[in-house]
Amino acid sequence: MRITKVYTRTGDAGETGLTSGERVSKASLRVCAYGDVDELNSFLGLAWSRILDVGVQNILRQIQNDLFLLGADLSTPLPDSDQKPSFAIRRTTATEVELLERLIDRYNEALPPLQEFILPSGSETASLLHVARSVARRAERQAVRLSESEKINPHTIVYLNRLSDLLFVLARWVNRTEGCGEVFASFT
Repeated sequence: MRITKVYTRTGDAGETGLTSGERVSKASLRVCAYGDVDELNSFLGLAWSRILDVGVQNILRQIQNDLFLLGADLSTPLPDSDQKPSFAIRRTTATEVELLERLIDRYNEALPPLQEFILPSGSETASLLHVARSVARRAERQAVRLSESEKINPHTIVYLNRLSDLLFVLARWVNRTEGCGEVFASFT
């Protein structure tokens, strides 16, 4: 697909088109859900630009591609059970979730166990990953809100949940590899 025109003027009145062709408010739960995923993807692009470790760069690039898939999934209403979809998209599956879980386990093995809460801080790169983690949590909450009013692919919520966990682990790992200590939260 080649995008030749950036503006269409069809959204100037506050509506946008879903992949199904349906027009909805730009403030709808569905649009807010995939909008948060888009914002998350942008933060991951910024984090990618600062990461020095090629392995983590590759992980972030794969996640960015997964998030395009997930955004399309959220922007495409599930067909009714007796209705055949008028178009096919690739939906987020357990396979993408399982990859995140393997990455969490691999990177977490290299870290000391946490006994306390840590502040989202450290190196600039780790801090960007913490921001992305927070945006992933917001995207997850928005997807849950959408799921409470419409049927959505349940793997999207699980993926966003696991992704925020992975970003937390990667932020800790980056801090460790960059020689930044963790700052524990003080409740005094």
